[in-house]
This record gives sequence, C-alpha cells and structure tokens, in this order.
Amino acid sequence: MLVQELERALLRGDDDGGNELVLQELRHVIRAAAQPAPRVGDAARMFFEPLEPFLIDGRADRKRVGRIARASLEPIWSWLVRDLIPAEARTLNEDINRALLNDDRVRAEQLVRALHERTVERVKDAIAEAADDEKARRRLAVLVGAPCALDDISLILPIFALRDTLADLARRLPGHIRSFEHEQADQLKSLLEGAVARHSVALGPAKKSDVYLCGLVVAMSRLAAPWQLIRFATRAAESDDGARIAETPYAVAVTIVLSELERMVDELRAELKASRPTVSLLKGLHDAVRGLRSEIDLSVNPMWNKQLTAIRADVSGLLKTEIEATSGIVRRLLRPRPAKEIVPHSLLDVIDVNDAEMRLEFVNACRHYANELAINETATRTHSELTLYLETGAKVLLDSLRHAGDADRPFRQSQVDAAIRFCGTVFGAEYAGLLAKAAEVAAHSAAAERTSARA
Repeated sequence: MLVQELERALLRGDDDGGNELVLQELRHVIRAAAQPAPRVGDAARMFFEPLEPFLIDGRADRKRVGRIARASLEPIWSWLVRDLIPAEARTLNEDINRALLNDDRVRAEQLVRALHERTVERVKDAIAEAADDEKARRRLAVLVGAPCALDDISLILPIFALRDTLADLARRLPGHIRSFEHEQADQLKSLLEGAVARHSVALGPAKKSDVYLCGLVVAMSRLAAPWQLIRFATRAAESDDGARIAETPYAVAVTIVLSELERMVDELRAELKASRPTVSLLKGLHDAVRGLRSEIDLSVNPMWNKQLTAIRADVSGLLKTEIEATSGIVRRLLRPRPAKEIVPHSLLDVIDVNDAEMRLEFVNACRHYANELAINETATRTHSELTLYLETGAKVLLDSLRHAGDADRPFRQSQVDAAIRFCGTVFGAEYAGLLAKAAEVAAHSAAAERTSARA
C-alpha cells in the first residue's frame, strides 16, 4: 500500500525529496522477500512488465540464456526514448500516467501494447542495419549503454511479440509447481505445441525456437526447483539420451538449466567474496548438478557434458578455498595463549566468532554435497582436521580456564564459549551440552581455588 501511494504521489508530481529513495528501498525489500506487490508505476515499468519472468538481479555483463539483467532495463529504456521512439514515448508516457491516475488499467495496457508494437518495428530496423557491420554493432551497443545490450534486446523482441501467448501460458500453468512430474510435463508440452501450431497465424514474426525458449523460462519461474525443467526435456523427447534430446526442440530446456547453473555459480562467488555464503544456494547447486547427471545421459553429448564439467570445476575451486580457510580461522580463535599475550579483561570479537560459526555450518553442508560438487577430498580432510582440533583443543581451553587469573579469565571464558558453539555445529547439541557443563565445573573449580587461596 505504501508503494502504491508513493508512486501515485510521484505521478502527480508531488515529490517531497525522499519519496524516490524510500521507493527504491521498498522495491528492494519486496524483491528480496519474493513478495508480489501491485504496482502503479510509470510507462517504463508497464512497458517492461512482460519481461518479469525473465529478469534476474545478477551481473549485467553476463549473458544468460533466456534471461535479462534487471540493471539493463534502465539504459535500454533511455535509448528507446532518446534515440528510437522519442515522440511516441513522450506522448504515451503522459497518456499512460493519466490513465493510471484514473485507475483505468485497461486503457493503460492498450497504450503500452501500441508502444510495444512500435518499438518492435523500430528495434528490428536498428538491428538489421547493424547486422552485417561490426562497426555499426559496436556503435549501437555504445548508444544503448548496457554490457549485453544487443543480446538483451534480441530476447526482448520475441517476448513482446509473444506477450499474449506467454500470458495465456502463465494463466494455464499452476502458480507454484513443487515437483515437475509427468503430468505437469505433458501439460506444458501440450501448451507449447499448441502455441507453435498457431505460430503462422497468431505469432507473426516470432520463431518456433522463441516459443520454446520463452515458454520454458515462464514455466521455470513457477518451479520450486528450476533444475527440474530438464524433466520436461526427457519426458517430451521420451528418452534420457543426451544426443536424442539435442535433436528435439526441447533441448533448449537443458541449455536453460545449464545457464541457470552458471548464474548460480556467479551468485556463489559473490556471496563468498562478501563472506556470507548460504547453505540454500549450495543445496540448489548440488540438486541441479545431481539432476543433470542422473536424469540425462550427458556422456553422448560432448557439448553439454563439457559445460557441466566446467561448472563443477568452478564450484570446486571456489569451495576448496573457502573450506581450507575455515580450519585456519577456527585455530586462530581457539589457540591457547600465554597470559602475557592476553589484554587484561579482553574478549574474543563476537563478529569473528559468528563468522567462524557460519563457516563451520557451511563446511558441514559442503560435506553433504561433496560428491556432486567435486570437493570430496577437501571436505573430508578439513572436517577431520576440525573434529580432531576441537576435541583436543576444548580440553586445553578448559584447563586454561580452570587455572586462569583475574585478568585473563574473561578472554579464556570467551574462548571456551566459542568452542562450545563450534562443537555444537560440528558434533551436535548433545556434545555441546556436555562441554558446557564441563566449562561450568571448570569455572566453579577455579572460583573455589581462589576462595581457598584467599582464606
């Protein structure tokens, strides 16, 4: 409701200075939480609305099959209204905003459709002029100002041309497909082939391959596990033979899933760089790799097999570095220190302890997914090192706490507390509970000794 009111205020020209900033934050939160929200918006937002199932928040300089980076939309829109359809865009923008303010959604959609048709004509002409001229292609890319501008525009055109077909497909598919089984695959195949059968009459310039590509991306957006789209390829082709699937129009399903895997690897790389790796992303990668390897015989399709091998190698390289670093971080935090190295009444940094605990959880998850992600040896070796170090190191820390003085006791207690948390992650809650009781006994024993000494 807040988004709608702020957008209506902007459409009326009532900008208090902070509205746009608040809107940006609200939109970011809504996208991050995957919460659909009704949008009032302006002409640009309505213009790009059919692209929603195809948008990703990843890097704009990486081309992904059937995907468009959200960051590319603003430069593409700027190019359209500046160089390609300035008069139409300006006039329709005013008319669309007026219709939205009057809650006339039907009129606004009619105007957007007219803008789509005009855009498709002009963009096709612009691309045709640059088709055989490399210099013209580079100039066009510079004018648009997006890293993968030409690739994105080449996908936007068929989406606009197929907007009615894709909207019909979206209406007929379930809103959420938990598991993509035979029934759903047969339904999707029937819908796609029906659209292709109407191609020459209803779809105009759109190619058959565009119908399959765009339709499958729409279907994938409804899947709880996007990798399950490959089940459509095996079901539609009535075979799990990679070579046979590649000969059918349904082969694009495998290509889309492989491209999604590459996108997930980029996301994993970004999360590791920001020191916030998530187990859910790791599980998604594992499930997708396992699905591809188990449900399709890729050995007879060298191209797909090579691509999957490269993906697994990338994931393996990223995870090995992260896993091996975890052992050193834990050792640094729990290393027994002589009293002279400890600043009186200091504690371990809470942020460092939280980070180490998160890393241990990640290493545990890596062990479960090690086979498919090609990290068996590294995960097993590091886990063995960690378990041995925690088992022996905890005893040393308890002894240090038992004999600690007033100045170093807070630091040693914080080390023991960190060890308890780490052991809970690696060995489980029961082991951590026993260690916590031992720490309590050690602390009481030290207090009793001090009392006795003073007496």
